[in-house]
Amino acid sequence: MEYYRVKRVLDFIFLFFSLPLWGPLMLVLAAVVKLSSKGPVFFKQKRLGRDKSHFMIYKFRSMYTSTPKDTPTHLLENPDIHITPVGRVLRKLSLDELPQIFNIIKGELTLVGPRPALWNQDDLIAERDKYRVNGLTPGLTGLAQVSGRDELPIDVKAKYDGEYKAGMCFALDMKILFLTVGSVFRSKGVVEGAN
Repeated sequence: MEYYRVKRVLDFIFLFFSLPLWGPLMLVLAAVVKLSSKGPVFFKQKRLGRDKSHFMIYKFRSMYTSTPKDTPTHLLENPDIHITPVGRVLRKLSLDELPQIFNIIKGELTLVGPRPALWNQDDLIAERDKYRVNGLTPGLTGLAQVSGRDELPIDVKAKYDGEYKAGMCFALDMKILFLTVGSVFRSKGVVEGAN
C-alpha cells in the first residue's frame, strides 16, 4: 500500500493517543479566547485543499473581528493593531493552529504536508503546480515550515513542498514533526507584517 494511503490511519492513531494533551488544552484556550475579546472563539478562512478543492480552515481567533480575512498576516501593513493580546501569545506558540485537528479529522488536512494556501494566493499555487504539489492533502506542518516558514520567498516554499512530495515517507514525516516542536518553541520563521 502506498504511503499516502497509510497517512490517514497514522493521523488518527496520533490524534487518539495525544487526546489527553490537546483535548483539555483546547478547552482552556477556547475559554481564554472567548473571555479576552469580543467575537467568536474560532476563525474560519477559505483555503486550498487537495486537487485545488476549497475548504474552511479552523483556527483560534487571534485577531479582532475587523481584520481583513483573506490577507496573509505577514502582508498586512501593520499587523500589531489587528492582533489581540491573547492572540499574540497564541500565534507566538502556534497554539492558534490547534483547532486544525478538526480539519484533520474531517480529512481536509493531514499532520504533515504542504501548508494550505489561501484560495487567492495565485503566486504560491502556480509555483506549486510546477512540482505537482497541489495534488497532495495539505498539512498542519510541513518541510517549508521547518525550513524557514514566513521568511521564505514563494518559489523557495514551493521548492521545499516539491522536495517533500518527492521524498514523502514515514521517516520524513517523523523528522518534520520533531523539527516542528523545536521551531514552535523558538518561534522560528514567524513574520508578522509586510516589512
